[in-house]
Amino acid sequence: MTLSRRPWLLGAAAAVASVATPAWLTPALAQTAQPSTPRRPTPGQTEGPFYPVRLPDDHDGDLLRHGNRRYDRGQAVWLDGVVTDLDGRPVQDAVVEIWQCDHAGHYHHPGDGNRADPAFQGFGRVSVGRDGRYRFRTLRPAPYSGRTPHIHVKVRLDRMDLLTTQLYVAGDPGNERDFLWRRLDAAGRAALTVHFTPGVDGLRAQFPITVQL
Repeated sequence: MTLSRRPWLLGAAAAVASVATPAWLTPALAQTAQPSTPRRPTPGQTEGPFYPVRLPDDHDGDLLRHGNRRYDRGQAVWLDGVVTDLDGRPVQDAVVEIWQCDHAGHYHHPGDGNRADPAFQGFGRVSVGRDGRYRFRTLRPAPYSGRTPHIHVKVRLDRMDLLTTQLYVAGDPGNERDFLWRRLDAAGRAALTVHFTPGVDGLRAQFPITVQL
């Protein structure tokens, strides 16, 4: 009786496949098997004294247009980024707020004498979508007495405050003299210090935000 060779061939092929995984597939298998490394949260910093007592009637993502006024002082910048959790997932429906002084160093706040330029909105709020992205049109931050240039940032989700921090301008000579910037370790400075680079319609700055839910 002649036995079929098909079962033997199938068994041999399976044995070869089990020990000879294609080289191109090996990295993919290794990456799948390894758990993802959790990210470090964006460092928090103080809210400061100038969070608005009352939000401006116009508090959208364009701080250079306040009602029908247009602010044309200083250097315009697009500030954008993505809000993610520690696993790198976008935090859908998070709200990002920023506030800062005008080009002359004044906030829209009674504690600063309400001396800010009325054309500068000074505060903005945007909601992120499914991709976690946010974007503001604002001003390259300006210094004022005792502080290096910075922008205040807050992230909320529902009624929870997930993060309050400040972002700084990479290479600004005032950083080394700023008491809050100096308190940061090397990783914290890298996370909060942002490059402002020339773009087609002003400067561009990217500030990725990682929050712990």
